[in-house]
Amino acid sequence: MALTFLFLLPPLFGFSESGQASWYGGKFHGRTTASGETFDTNALTAAHKTLPFGTVVEVTNLDNGRAVTVRINDRGPFVEGRIIDLSRAAAEKIDMVGTGVARVEIHLVENPGEALMAHREVPAEGTVILQIGSYGVLNNARAIRDRLAESGLRAELEEAAAGITRVIIPDVTEADLPGVLRKLEILGFSRPLIRRFR
Repeated sequence: MALTFLFLLPPLFGFSESGQASWYGGKFHGRTTASGETFDTNALTAAHKTLPFGTVVEVTNLDNGRAVTVRINDRGPFVEGRIIDLSRAAAEKIDMVGTGVARVEIHLVENPGEALMAHREVPAEGTVILQIGSYGVLNNARAIRDRLAESGLRAELEEAAAGITRVIIPDVTEADLPGVLRKLEILGFSRPLIRRFR
């Protein structure tokens, strides 16, 4: 029986925000982000205080009109008046490395809570999909999938908009869910997105 799955994240239809952007890199390169990913200052990612991990936004520098599309994978910035913290690579795209901060406007490109509303065949009522992460680099997604597979978890890749690839564990029953979540936590993936079927 085909069932429609629903995300547990709030809708972000028409989301936009204006304020100051900053950027980070250097000593943070290689550290673990709030999403559990390793921070890569050369990737097009960003930190935001509230947007769900995996959200893709376009950031436009209001001083020069340059724009860059980034994926949210961290929390911050924690300075009053600043709304987003870009990786160095993203900051370079909109020419704000030298100034350190810039006036920007953010527009939603893809919300992980709404992008893949679709039908999928599932074996039984109550089955869920665990979304482990969203990756802008396909090889990074493959590496996570392979790591999960080596630990006995049936991980798959799922294509999304804007060149994003998601790593998911499909068809997890309610009975198996606690055990899978424990195994993921041991592997360092403590906050997967649970996509429930209704």
